[in-house]
Formats: sequence, C-alpha cells, structure tokens
Amino acid sequence: MKQFKSKRKRSFNNGFSRNSRRPYCNKKNLKFYSKKKVRGKEIDIQRFVQKAISPIAPNSIEIRNSFRDFNFCQGINQNLTTIGFTSPTSIQDQSIKHIMSGRDLVGLANTGTGKTAAFLLPLIDKCFKNKNQKVLIIAPTRELAQQIDQEFKKFSSNMRLYSAICVGGISIFKQISDLKRNPNFVIGTPGRLKDLNKRSRLSFSIFQNIILDEIDRMLDMGFIEEIRQILAELPQKRQSLFFSATIPPKIETLIKQFLQDPVTIKTTTSETPTNVDQDIIKVEASKKLDHLKNLLSKESLKKVLIFSETKRDVEKLSKNLTISGFKADSIHSNKRQNQRQKALTRFKENQVQILVATDVAARGLDINNISHVINYTVPQTYNDYIHRIGRTGRFGQKGIALTFINN
Repeated sequence: MKQFKSKRKRSFNNGFSRNSRRPYCNKKNLKFYSKKKVRGKEIDIQRFVQKAISPIAPNSIEIRNSFRDFNFCQGINQNLTTIGFTSPTSIQDQSIKHIMSGRDLVGLANTGTGKTAAFLLPLIDKCFKNKNQKVLIIAPTRELAQQIDQEFKKFSSNMRLYSAICVGGISIFKQISDLKRNPNFVIGTPGRLKDLNKRSRLSFSIFQNIILDEIDRMLDMGFIEEIRQILAELPQKRQSLFFSATIPPKIETLIKQFLQDPVTIKTTTSETPTNVDQDIIKVEASKKLDHLKNLLSKESLKKVLIFSETKRDVEKLSKNLTISGFKADSIHSNKRQNQRQKALTRFKENQVQILVATDVAARGLDINNISHVINYTVPQTYNDYIHRIGRTGRFGQKGIALTFINN
C-alpha cells in the first residue's frame, strides 16, 4: 500500500496533474484550482465597453505612396487593377519600400489593415525578378495559411509563380507532390512544416526569405521551439519579416536573436479598433442561451461570429441554434480540415448567418461584412479579446462587439 501511494504521489508535480500544468484537484489545493479556472479574472470588464467613433477609411491616414510608386513589375500592377486595389493601406504604405530594399522588418498594425498584402506584394515582385528566390511563410492556423495562399494566387495571377500549402488535416502526400514542383512560396503551419522537414521532404536551408505572420499567436499556441528550430536552419543571409497586431515581450528575444538591424513599422492606433462599438451583456447563466437567441433574432445582426471557449461548447451551441431555426455552422480544431473550410466558405458566402468558433477563428481571418462579434464566454486574456473583436469593423467599417458576463 505504501508503494502504491508513493507511485501516485510521484506522478504529480507540485500539485499538477500528469502531462498537464493544470493543478490536481484534492483538498489541499482545491482553492488554488478554483482560482485558476475563473475565466477572464485578470481582465477588467470595463475594458469591454467602448463607444465607436465615426469610421475612418484606413487608406486616408498618412498615405504617401500609390501602388505605382513602388515600381512593381507589370504583372503585379495588372493584378492590382483587376482586384480593384487603388491605394495602399497605412501598413502597406510604410512597409513595402523597406521590404523591397531588403531590410528585415517588424510590422505592427491593427487587424484588418492589410498586413498580408504588405509582405506578399514585394516578395512576389522579388521572386518574379529572380526565380531562384524562395519564400517561407509561417502562420499559426490552417485557415490563415490557406487565406494567405488565396491572396498569393490573386496577386501573382498569370506570373508563373507557384505556391505549396503545408498544413495539417490535409493529405501530406499531396503536399509532398506540390513541393516537388519546386514552388517559390511555401506557406504552412509550424507542425506540418516540421513534419515535412523530418521526412526530408522540405529543407529550410533553401529559403532566403522568411515571414512569420501572427507570431504572437504562434507563441501562445506553444510553437516557440519549432519557430526557433526553423529560424536556426535558415541561411544566415536572408530577409526576415515578423508581422502581428501585437508584439509581446517574449518575441523581442526572437527579434534580437534572428533579425538583422530590423526596421519597426507601427501603425496601430489603439489596442482595439476605434470603429468597433464594444459593450457587455450581464445575464444570469440559466438565461444566457435564451438571451442569445433573442439577440440573434434582431434584424440588425446580419452576419455574426460567436466565440465560445471549448470545442465541445462550440459544437453544442451551434447545434442548439440550428435546431432553433438559425442558419449556423461551427469551426474548431476537432473538425476535419475540409469541414472547417466548408464552414468558413458557407459563412463567407452568406449561406449561414452565424459561425460559432473557438479562438482558432480569432486570428488573421479576413471575412467581409461581419456585423457583430459575440463573446459568449469571456476570453482567457485581453489579448485574445483584441483579436476576437478584430474580426468585425475591418477596413474602416463599423462593427459591434458584445461580451456576455455572468450576472
């Protein structure tokens, strides 16, 4: 009996459960466990309340260049005209010339201000003029990687430049086949890129250009070691670009270690978009779902992204709303990639009015005309809150963000 007890005791580390940093729940540490489980306790809920100011088009703020001023190749200029891009956003205006001159760069900008085009356009131009150039773009989520790939295809149409997308949830053998085509751009998530590297199907040493998009999210997701390993295997002579809406202190170490004399471009105007009307809804837990349904019945809630904390709760809420007659779908990491992509497509094309999601949908996704973001559960951190509500009010449009608070 003593031997059994000693084994059980050794399987926990200072009150934490096996393979987890979650405290083991016994009488001695029950109080500590409860404190850790309080959602958003470190966040002052008054930070969720802010009146929007009149929407201001981001292109009207300190824009000194036109796209023609960047001297892109003719193919890019033609594609920009076809897409309807007439003037750069602030982050594009201030970043592109530095990137085209070969500088390392850290780009900070509010979500929805065109960070993707800020790095894609100059690098497409670079690769078109020198087909030996290779670009590696790393994103935190499959959806963001696929979105970047879609943007790449629009900007590089008819230019004989090719990409390979390397993310989980899709056949790795198809991705290996795409890599054999020797693409100029490889776009992927850290886990799948590392897997392909271990299989000797992808060598990081061939890339002279590296972009880390939404790097703070990658660190939040625990990809710090994968990022370090990839950066360490890149050629010493390279161009490195870090883009995000925020740069926490942890990333400063990476910048000092892996970037050479970087220029920092900061176009953030505030922590949260000033054109998003933010408010809280205090409601009893037992009446929360009914209150949400009444809210969604209003005509003004035309296209709604709802965030909930766990995959199980997201799926349960989505099914409940569908049974109640709402056009809803869900996205979370337990779904297969084709299911996730289908749900996003249905939401983008207005086939469903509501998308219920975990924080997998909180970063980088560019979905037009989301009228409302609803935090059905309080996010774990204020940084998560910033990125959640950044899905509405994009490119200067008015948006509304609502957060449910237990009364």
